[in-house]
Amino acid sequence: MTATDDRRDAGLRRGVMSGPELAAQAIANIAPSAVIAFTAAAIFLTAGKGTIVSFVLATVIILSVGYCVVVFARRNASAGSLYTYVSKGLGPFGAYLAGIALVIGCWGITTGSLGGAVSYTSDFLVSLGIPAGGMAWQIGLAVVLGGLATLFTIRGIRLSARVSLTLELVSVTIIIVLLVLALVWAGPAAWDPSQFSLADVPLQGVATGMVLGILGFVGFSSADALGREARNPYTAIPRAIMWSALVVGVLYVFAAYTQIAVLQQGLGESANPLQDIAELIGMPSWFTPILLFGVGASFFAVVVAPLNVVGRIVYVMGKEGVVADRFGRTHESHLTPHRVLLIAGPLAIVLDVVLLALGVHPMNIVVWVDTYGTYGYMVAYSLVAAACVIYTRRDGQPNALVWVAAVVAILAMAYTFFANVYPVPAFPLNVIPYLFLATVVIALAWYLNLARRRPDVIARIGQTETDTLEGIG
Repeated sequence: MTATDDRRDAGLRRGVMSGPELAAQAIANIAPSAVIAFTAAAIFLTAGKGTIVSFVLATVIILSVGYCVVVFARRNASAGSLYTYVSKGLGPFGAYLAGIALVIGCWGITTGSLGGAVSYTSDFLVSLGIPAGGMAWQIGLAVVLGGLATLFTIRGIRLSARVSLTLELVSVTIIIVLLVLALVWAGPAAWDPSQFSLADVPLQGVATGMVLGILGFVGFSSADALGREARNPYTAIPRAIMWSALVVGVLYVFAAYTQIAVLQQGLGESANPLQDIAELIGMPSWFTPILLFGVGASFFAVVVAPLNVVGRIVYVMGKEGVVADRFGRTHESHLTPHRVLLIAGPLAIVLDVVLLALGVHPMNIVVWVDTYGTYGYMVAYSLVAAACVIYTRRDGQPNALVWVAAVVAILAMAYTFFANVYPVPAFPLNVIPYLFLATVVIALAWYLNLARRRPDVIARIGQTETDTLEGIG
């Protein structure tokens, strides 16, 4: 055995991830704290007291998508994630499209969330008396935070997962403490049975709110990209996917119920519901920096988590020849796909810096770029649901529940896409779907080029499993 082999084996032993660490990757990718801070208020504008119904429906839909993913994860463990899974049902073209869509989704969420991390870190520093609110400070924070996220992903999946887990636990704990104290402060008035009644609930508004609820889960299946680094992946990954979605769904319902019960109609007018609740119940002044830090930490965690997935999908593509083979090799010491990460991470920083320099508010970066990424996730989720039906039928597996889950998932993703393009939103959200489609067209042109010049590569798409993922240098 060579010295390189020794390093690889030692690195793989260090990189074995437990179930909680896998769940941390999934939950950090969702960034529930960041979603709680804004989404309930946005849904309340259309759904009113049916907001928790919107979240419940969104949770059911995401669990349907998760079930389709889990069907594959129980028998296949690969860093290729949905890219590899879709190949089992829809072949090379479907796998390639799913892989490209997922890379777009993960990179978009990474880049958009970096804007959120900049915004809240800046506000946190200002709350401490540091004048960090100007453009120069924001650009500097984008470089520093984006650089740290890239460093963590290169240093190793366990390090980045633990950083994400720690930050998200801190953030969620801060928010739960605030919400529980708010319920205690409200006393008997905290009981709001109208939220559990469908009477006078605007059904169209609930459906519109469901769309926002679904967007609050994107990235929940990210643990499936860690098959190479997981301990007992055929058991641990499915559990991490389903339990993280369920736990986060329950958290969303609890947070939405509490915000409505405490703020009532004021929720729809609130720009920062959590801060408003803190002021309403008389939290001390020192709590504001803690709350800002918590939400900022959540945004930073979601910068790190999807970046890990980008690295692993492109890594598998490099192994299969879909992209340059140098991307299919890992760092000599850390055994991470460093070349991919050294491109994806800095590209996210560059886009944020350009937008900030143009005077775009960092929270607008979140909305705009996350929307671009969400289209990628929707395509990938639809493809894996369709592939699951074909895969189980071809494999002779019982698939009645798969059919139900797939139909729910595909119809929901189609409706979510439609609701984001019609009625036509204001600029620049109205052009983002076309930017996404243009990216996909460029990627498909590369696929057609491979099909014409390298049919052997097309035949290998989605076929790389855990045991064949090697290559250092």
